[in-house]
Amino acid sequence: MRTNIAWVALLVLSGGLTACERGHRHKGPEITTPYAAILLDNGQVYYGKLTNAGSNFPELTDVYYIQSQANQETKAVTSVLVRRGNEWHGPDRMFLNQRHVVLIEPVGTNSKVAQLIEADKQAKH
Repeated sequence: MRTNIAWVALLVLSGGLTACERGHRHKGPEITTPYAAILLDNGQVYYGKLTNAGSNFPELTDVYYIQSQANQETKAVTSVLVRRGNEWHGPDRMFLNQRHVVLIEPVGTNSKVAQLIEADKQAKH
């Protein structure tokens, strides 16, 4: 009899933990800055406005990424922040597969990335 009670208690406990994990996973991280940095498991990093962070396919809008360019003569490498959307298919958003998201971080409002995004927005006006 005690063994049955122990099994029932274990099942109830594990079910409760699974429900808590599911609820936590759906809530997602709370990003309080306008932009977030998203690192994918292929090494790509995107910056943008993140919504539905806890879903299977979080949405990223106003998307930027860093592109490195090498000068063939000097071999110097420069990095440029590029706004996504000028590609041939003209995307206005990205839906990320949560399984490939390694980390999500807020982009500090005084960071270099935030400054470059703001400069890009000012240049468009």
